[in-house]
Amino acid sequence: MLPVRGRNGRAARPARLLGTRTAWTPVSDGEFFCPGCGGDRNYQRLTGHRRFMLLGVPVLPRGETAPVVECAACRRHFGTDVLDHPTTTRFSAMLRDAVHTVALAVLAAGGTCSRTALEAAASTVRAAGFDDCTEDQLNALVEALAADTGRAYGQSCGAGLAIELHEALDPLAPHLAPVGRESILLQGARIALADGPYTPAERDVLATVGAALTICSDDVTRLLAAARTPS
Repeated sequence: MLPVRGRNGRAARPARLLGTRTAWTPVSDGEFFCPGCGGDRNYQRLTGHRRFMLLGVPVLPRGETAPVVECAACRRHFGTDVLDHPTTTRFSAMLRDAVHTVALAVLAAGGTCSRTALEAAASTVRAAGFDDCTEDQLNALVEALAADTGRAYGQSCGAGLAIELHEALDPLAPHLAPVGRESILLQGARIALADGPYTPAERDVLATVGAALTICSDDVTRLLAAARTPS
């Protein structure tokens, strides 16, 4: 049998007799960080059913496929683990909240909430995204934290404060490059050093920050020492 020729005179490709096709069904949607586009995009979560095809007609089911995430912009498919990565908006909020929590923890450990430490903390928190943060606001929050937990200024990092630090930093750490994790620790160190050398309580808090950010203890020691050296 001669091949069928197209309008341009070339032999047309014969139709596929056999094959499989996946029929996708949307089950949910939302916003995610698309690795293909490199930014926040809408997505659909799809489940798939494979079907055996004969002359382009589905005749037999071949089972389910693993669910995928389809980007509404580039239409590429990704594994569902891509949804574990925060969107750019969510990541910014996580980073801002983490810096705020570290600043409060260091101030609470400092023992005095001196004006220089408050100024350093407020400047750090504003740079992280809380544009209207003031020294008085931070001072009031530290006092409220002490009253709520029954802690006195200058105490070592207790269980309650350690839990708060881990809750703020644990979800963020996997999405930060090493330099990003170190930056958060160094910001806390500079707040602690604003009114003098580290106190034992401040070192304890900063060690907890380092552990939550998955920075090894030797690197925490190195970074805290480096923060004391003027650049």
